[in-house]
Amino acid sequence: MLTAIARLARHRAVAARWLFLGMILGLPACGGGGGGGSDPPPPPPPVLAVATEALPDAQVGTAYSSTLTATGGTLPYSWSISSGALPPGLSLDGSTGAISGTPTTAITAAPLTVTVHDAGNPAQSSSGNLTLNVIPSGILVLTNYLPDGQVGTSYSAALSAKGGVTPYTWQLTSGTLPAGLQLDGAAGMITGTPTSNVKATPLAFKVTDSSSPTGSAMTAGLALTISAPPLLISTTLLPDGQTGTPYNTTLAATGGTGAVSWAVTTGTLPAGLHLNAATGLISGTPTASGPAVPLTVTASDSGSPVQKVSAAYTLTVNPSGISVDVTPRRAALTVTQALTLSAVTNDPGGVTWSVSPAGGSFSPAASTNGANVTFTAPGSAGVYTVTATSVTDTTRSASIPVAVTDLAGVYTYHNDLARTGANTREFALTAASVNVSTFGKLFSCTVDGAIYAQPLWVANLTVNGSPHNVVFVATAHDSLYAFDADAASCNLLWAVSLIDAAHGGSGTETTVPAGPSGTGNLVGAGYGDISPEVGVIGTPVIDPATSTLYVISKSVSADQTVFYQRLHAIDLATGSEKSAGSPLTISATFSNNLGGTVSFSPRMQNQRAGLALSGGKIWAAWGAHEDVDPWFGWVMGFTYSNGNFAQVAVFNTAPNAGRAGIWMSGGAPSFDASGNLYVITGNGTAQTTSAPPFDYGDSFLQLNPASGNMNVNSYFTPANASTLATNDGDFGAGGAALLLNLAAGSPAHLAIGAGKDGALYVLNGDNLGGTGQPYQSITIGASNFSTGAFWNNTLYISPVNTPLLAYTFDPTAKLFSPTLAMQSDPNFKFGFPGATASISASSASTDGIVWAINSSAYCTAQSGACGPAQLFAFSAAALGTTLWNSTTIGSDAAGNAVKFTVPTVANGKVYVGTRGDNRGDPSGSTAKAGELDVYGLKPN
Repeated sequence: MLTAIARLARHRAVAARWLFLGMILGLPACGGGGGGGSDPPPPPPPVLAVATEALPDAQVGTAYSSTLTATGGTLPYSWSISSGALPPGLSLDGSTGAISGTPTTAITAAPLTVTVHDAGNPAQSSSGNLTLNVIPSGILVLTNYLPDGQVGTSYSAALSAKGGVTPYTWQLTSGTLPAGLQLDGAAGMITGTPTSNVKATPLAFKVTDSSSPTGSAMTAGLALTISAPPLLISTTLLPDGQTGTPYNTTLAATGGTGAVSWAVTTGTLPAGLHLNAATGLISGTPTASGPAVPLTVTASDSGSPVQKVSAAYTLTVNPSGISVDVTPRRAALTVTQALTLSAVTNDPGGVTWSVSPAGGSFSPAASTNGANVTFTAPGSAGVYTVTATSVTDTTRSASIPVAVTDLAGVYTYHNDLARTGANTREFALTAASVNVSTFGKLFSCTVDGAIYAQPLWVANLTVNGSPHNVVFVATAHDSLYAFDADAASCNLLWAVSLIDAAHGGSGTETTVPAGPSGTGNLVGAGYGDISPEVGVIGTPVIDPATSTLYVISKSVSADQTVFYQRLHAIDLATGSEKSAGSPLTISATFSNNLGGTVSFSPRMQNQRAGLALSGGKIWAAWGAHEDVDPWFGWVMGFTYSNGNFAQVAVFNTAPNAGRAGIWMSGGAPSFDASGNLYVITGNGTAQTTSAPPFDYGDSFLQLNPASGNMNVNSYFTPANASTLATNDGDFGAGGAALLLNLAAGSPAHLAIGAGKDGALYVLNGDNLGGTGQPYQSITIGASNFSTGAFWNNTLYISPVNTPLLAYTFDPTAKLFSPTLAMQSDPNFKFGFPGATASISASSASTDGIVWAINSSAYCTAQSGACGPAQLFAFSAAALGTTLWNSTTIGSDAAGNAVKFTVPTVANGKVYVGTRGDNRGDPSGSTAKAGELDVYGLKPN
């Protein structure tokens, strides 16, 4: 700031200059008399001086504005910084003296010298010394809930904040953590293994930053629930007894609280047997034989409230003599698949084998105790009963159910081109067979990266000279695996890297780092939405006619300057490229209405959507990585013929304004019975009034799949599209479009989709409706990131933080009932991002089961928690009935969850892709970077 002495000295200097000028011009000095002289000169202008003495403080991330002022001199002024520099993010307008902008870095007392010049002649200037403080941004707690825990199960939850000065320190200021848990104040982690249950215990956490002298702080109130493990009876069956022979079998239970007591609540134990209520031991010596006696046994724990669970059994007492038992106790086969059987019997003559209804064959047709027999499944699908009968006493036999499917494969995302998610040729999995006693995790297979793509499945494929049912898994580490889908333990058939020299890579390329800021991410804004790497993300597609798997890899050169996306044609039997013409490096251009073209960027474009195969073309679509500009929505069609790829169709959703990506939460483009292609776009401008090509942000599109630059047959844009675009409410978040091909009449097709705005749109597939004109709209009340599943005239959908919902369809009126028909247990809600369900059934209307994965603890930086993917099975006819879930028994736990994963159901098994024990950490930093978990009917 200027001192009074300095201002006086400057005033005198200016006055002296004006006096000197007057002398040169011959002007009399002030006060001189005499006539005939000229008029006195005008007085000098006031002395120019900087008037601003101090600048107000600024804050990181907050808009700042302060205008410098001056006095005296001749207007207008001009301003400059003559010494020092403004903090980053701020700038000086030289004509107005306004300092403005949004500071990005905290600074204490940044020294500045500002200089002002006037417009006088002679010109004046004045300088002033100022300081400017930029204080840090305030601290904000991001965590708004704590995941529930369970007694005896390892717990981990991260507290998160932003702003202020890191590092942060966390304190528990109110309440007490449940026994067994502790808070790491430096890391903000709540960890441990809870030993007691609590319900919604209130807790207050205070976070303090490292700013000086006094840290900024914020306190957040949260609630934590620790549940007792559910009481479950683990005994699945009671062994047969025999008259005159001591009998001992102990009932067993897991979970619950404290000691368990037992009681027979329905039926009566056979004569000579009794149940010990304290131990669950059924013992004694049966005194009479008889047919199977139905019993219901109830177990009660010692908790408050008491948990009770019941199980139904049958207990048979055979006469002294012959017994027969069969291993395995149940099986699922594809047509003509072989199964190894054996019978345990005390009949010296052994057993004979039979099947009902007739079909298939046994080799040999008779066997002795423990000897293996091969049963070859019949060529027709259905449920068969295989029986082993005593040779000596034909009244003694044992039988098992064998389900045979003629499902040829799950070749594409969500089962079919309409994306219904329904496998209607599943005979092994029913409401009767899917329960904790008979269904569970069979095995798992370790892979080298997170599994974002849906596993695909092919029946009776010859690999390495032998037939196998095969499950194919693609990883974010740019690898492809083929596993035997039915092995008792993991059986790898082949595995390949899609970026090695044999698959078109340079041999030194890597996957694209994509973790959070500070980990070397090369795509995205540093949120780590796909962590820790980007390789294969979109679900591949299989052409069964040519035994070819099509998949797109993404990679970067060793110096991290050149990015690649390649379309591969892979031989199903070997994992090799099908020809020298594979892979194809993807590129494209598209003209806009601005007189230019836009080009495909292999770095910026995210092939999150699944691939599709229709009309002899392979279809792919792209969106963005974490909405980082520039990006566009692209659709491309390719052919593969005579060993060569050709790009034959290209479409850009918004070539003028950009954005409008196609990601659909991993869903794939849909196709109706006429071959029209459907996609849903995300955030972007929607305009169809200027010169074409138009922009279709936040829109539902039907595209003509013809070659060349594709045309939009029709479109639908919600009336609130501009609001959606402004608020990141993209329509295209809601999974793939679900297509219903209807019987005669109009409309012939219905297209169904939902996004973040809480509305379910049903559109006329023959004319989607333009702007704001849906065929039908249903309020579902929550953001949707999932693809709906459709079976038996019922739509199943799981928006965020809701149960699984069901809406019924009237095929005569061609409308859905707007009233919710069913929902799963309202006490359990699928957290973000909801769930894309799959359906298994034995027909279009029988034995329906809805399978869904709770992937809310998906481990990346944006997730509230990290934990196993949780597989659920619900009755499709009575959605409120939970048949089974993987959280009941510890051995059923899957690997850590991956966002948007979809279960694949085939031949009595359910395949779930996970990230293994990786928590979003750098690639290769854990023992299991990815894991395929396989669930199915327990053999015994």
